[in-house]
Amino acid sequence: MGAQQREYRQRSRSVQSTKKITRAMELIAASRVVKARQRVAETTPYARAITRAASAVATHAHVDHPLTTKRDEQKRAGVLIITSDRGLAGAYAANVLKRSEQLRELVQDSGMEFVPYLTGRKAESYYNFRNRDYADSWSGFSDSPTFDVAQEISKRLIGEFTRGSDGAEGGVDEIHLVYTRFVNMVTQEVQVTRLLPLQVVEDAAPKTPENGFPLYEFEPDAAEVLDALLPRYITSRIWNALLQSAASELAARQRAMKSATDNAEELIKTYTRLANQARQAEITQEISEIVGGASALADAK
Repeated sequence: MGAQQREYRQRSRSVQSTKKITRAMELIAASRVVKARQRVAETTPYARAITRAASAVATHAHVDHPLTTKRDEQKRAGVLIITSDRGLAGAYAANVLKRSEQLRELVQDSGMEFVPYLTGRKAESYYNFRNRDYADSWSGFSDSPTFDVAQEISKRLIGEFTRGSDGAEGGVDEIHLVYTRFVNMVTQEVQVTRLLPLQVVEDAAPKTPENGFPLYEFEPDAAEVLDALLPRYITSRIWNALLQSAASELAARQRAMKSATDNAEELIKTYTRLANQARQAEITQEISEIVGGASALADAK
């Protein structure tokens, strides 16, 4: 075997090993994304219901609640950025970070300080590499989040917002959310949403009985209903965003690994063809040398 042929064979074996890894990762992502999509579907009805309830109370209670009141002077904006713990998912994390940088510019142009809260090691690495500070971070669960984590994040963010930027220890006047919404296995969209002060995301305002919707009454009173409902609403929004992002990450990883596997197959075919061509050239050269030698012997006789 010639040196060139041997090189192509070695390259082919190396790509074969890579193909096995990417194929395995593709299958793992495909199996896990099914459960992730199911979790998104299961939480959607509750998220919609509590959104309608929060919208109705916030719109018609006529109560100045801390979570619904816009500050007269806004100094700091907190932003929860949801990325992944691992790579090999195409531009999934990069798209979220790019959108967060656009939001950073908007916040700073408005005269406010940008205060990031991070989820996922990709976001942590991004900020650490650039020597940027961040208020807090959570990681180790990006492709399989738990409700306890959503509650922990929600409690921290609500506490920061309630404290406000006038507090002695930080605090924020707004809280935004940057995450990836799962549309389908092909499409995932980066979303930016304002969580606090409460921003109604669905038109759930109650109508009169004549229009087919009942009027609302609050017991014991609207303030206590808001106290109980709004933290649950924020937690549900964060929980849903974490699940949407997990499904998006797995879908992006499956797609990226399938592309890598297909590319590996094409490389293997290319190296196999080149190795065969090198072998044919060697055989042709050997035949030419034999024929030349035989002709030389014949001429000598």
